[in-house]
Amino acid sequence: MPDRPKPFSTEWMNAPASKPERPGRVRRTANQRVVSFFGRFPGERTLTVFVIVLLTMGSFWFASPHGEAQVTTGAGLVAQAPETPQIRFAAPRPTAETEISTESLLVTGGASGQSQAPVVLDLNLQPAPVDEQPTTPGGVLPNNRILSFYGFPDNVEMGILGEYDMDRLLELLREQAAEYEAADPSKPVLLAFEVVASVAQQAPQGDGSWLLDAPSAMLNEYADFTRENGMLLILDVQIGYRTVENDVKGLRPWLVQDHVHLAIDPEFAMEEGQTPGRHIGSVDAVDVQWAQQWLVDLAIDEGVSPKLLIVHQFKESMITDKVSIAPMPGVQLVIDADGWGPPDQKRAAYDFVNNATAIEYAGVKLFYKQDDPMMSAEDIVNLDPSPLFVMYQ
Repeated sequence: MPDRPKPFSTEWMNAPASKPERPGRVRRTANQRVVSFFGRFPGERTLTVFVIVLLTMGSFWFASPHGEAQVTTGAGLVAQAPETPQIRFAAPRPTAETEISTESLLVTGGASGQSQAPVVLDLNLQPAPVDEQPTTPGGVLPNNRILSFYGFPDNVEMGILGEYDMDRLLELLREQAAEYEAADPSKPVLLAFEVVASVAQQAPQGDGSWLLDAPSAMLNEYADFTRENGMLLILDVQIGYRTVENDVKGLRPWLVQDHVHLAIDPEFAMEEGQTPGRHIGSVDAVDVQWAQQWLVDLAIDEGVSPKLLIVHQFKESMITDKVSIAPMPGVQLVIDADGWGPPDQKRAAYDFVNNATAIEYAGVKLFYKQDDPMMSAEDIVNLDPSPLFVMYQ
């Protein structure tokens, strides 16, 4: 092939157009079809110019807008983002972990060795305000104050209930009630006996429960007496190695009666390896919640008045996860500040038990033989909050 000017050189641009040469017919392959197509153009220069024009027009076409722009909105970005893991926190617990009991409130020492006043940490233990409206219309609270004697019949070591017969107990209880009516005339006093229905023992017993149950005939006698005298009867369970559910359900024949109510004493609810009287037991919030719901269902099923549920406490560990306990419509919950000691100790224990969490109704227990000096009825009604359940042992 003769030498030709280099494409796009001055000689190439001024040279006359050459006669196009028609290529021979060959078997087309996929790659040769394009060459065959462009080979039909008139000439090399014309072809080159055509390609340049085509490319120029194509560049303008691609540069121009075609339809609507596709914009990802903020919502779209959120929808496309990977899901953020959800962190679930456990239920909140009280900040102060120190256990407070009647044994630990009294501080002794000093140069003279004399007893000093209880030391109470300056902690903010005030709960959120509780609605003053009762969650359970038709219950005995808050329009009354309950005054109760505690113990086990014929057992003088367990409280005043074992020191006298029922008639004499009622006389003494009425005398005590007169003091409360004088101290707070706004609250009529309802009288009650609290009988320990399952008594903790220091040996396993035949069923391994470490409990002795009160005889049915005894419970019937007290149920009849309290009903005939317009009183309340509170049956106290000490749990031992039973579950709360097992210990409570056995009392259904008496709890179906309108005036009979329930108390739980965590002090004797044992775990493996513990002995009642040597170790301080505990129940969990789940146990209290179960008892609340069971009493609600019982009252509905039997068509009786709403029940009281009283839970005794003098150490923080006695009710685990207490912050999860809340009022439940259909049952009235009382936390009773248990434990004995002088007035300063009693007040400190009462504040801890009833102000550390939002409890519907506050209660307090006094001990005729151990509290020295004994707090008066006026002292008790002036506690904050004023207790609507007062028990004497």
